[in-house]
Amino acid sequence: VISNTTKYKFEKLNAVTAGVSDIKNAIEEAQNLLLNPSGKCILFIDEIHRFNKLQQDALLPFVENGTVILIGATTENPYFEVNKALISRSMVFRLHELSQENIFQILKNSLNSERGLKGFNIKISDDVLRKFSIVSNGDVRTALNNLEVAVLTTPPKEDGFIYITDEVAKDCVQNHKEVCDKEGDAHYDNISAFIKSMRGSDPDATVYYLAKALDSGEDPMFLARRIVISAAEDVGLANPNALVVANSAMQSVNMVGMPEARIILAEAAIYNANSKKSNASYLAINNALEDIRKNDTGTIPMHIRNAVAKGMEKEGYHVGYKYPHDYPKHWVEQQYLPDAIKNKKYFIPDENIDTSNFQEKRR
Repeated sequence: VISNTTKYKFEKLNAVTAGVSDIKNAIEEAQNLLLNPSGKCILFIDEIHRFNKLQQDALLPFVENGTVILIGATTENPYFEVNKALISRSMVFRLHELSQENIFQILKNSLNSERGLKGFNIKISDDVLRKFSIVSNGDVRTALNNLEVAVLTTPPKEDGFIYITDEVAKDCVQNHKEVCDKEGDAHYDNISAFIKSMRGSDPDATVYYLAKALDSGEDPMFLARRIVISAAEDVGLANPNALVVANSAMQSVNMVGMPEARIILAEAAIYNANSKKSNASYLAINNALEDIRKNDTGTIPMHIRNAVAKGMEKEGYHVGYKYPHDYPKHWVEQQYLPDAIKNKKYFIPDENIDTSNFQEKRR
């Protein structure tokens, strides 16, 4: 449509089989004014994410000078898979998966199409047909393949009709396809939903996204590590035992493996989700790191410096240090932070942290 409207030459490449030489040939043909008076072309590259950085860079000068109007198609997230330089010069259009109703209508059309299954005498109810659309998870090719398998493997009855029943559908359809590519956009979306469900104290959503990840072939140890991180970052000191449970689960998953590891992961994830939450430790370390990297925080006070080497005490190292265990309740007032930040507060307990075992100063 764009080529016909602009009257530009149209070239199509597939990044699976094409290379830099194919790109150069397309450009040279576009710039040949005898063959292409406009000197421009529409270059459509299918599966553009298959091009490496060098191949994508080869397109850049011709996109910039207008020789090529580039149209790239990809099933991956272009913000991850396509060079930033190309993305910044492009408009990105997201094509959403088909709805169940869309796929149902396509299946219905296929039953009456000469290019479809019209040549067969098929009897199938709308309810059964909808089941084919449900298990396809937005992939119309899967739905059509499943329906075709059902038709071709079911012998006709005495009346000449092929009856596609519930039982036939169950035997012929593939398992419900969960699109959760371990290296693609769906992977990041699903793991994000998993972590946020634990953080949000929703055990049902937590175990759902965990199951979705496992069903897509996600590495159980990767999931175990995310649970450990959640136990420290989100549960924190509101329930320190969560980190013990999560770490124990990670070790168990490593030793046991799948499929039993799913039970261990579920237990630890649900424990995290149901626990009280506190990110006080997370905030404390982040604030301290930010202070160190951006500000002059001073030097370590002399009285808490190391004075192991002979003669260092003459320089003031360790002089004046008060050993806390020599004092009542094993605590004594003294300065630990550098002078420049001696009144700084990084750790601020919140209402979910039980401070009953903290020193008096921290209660």
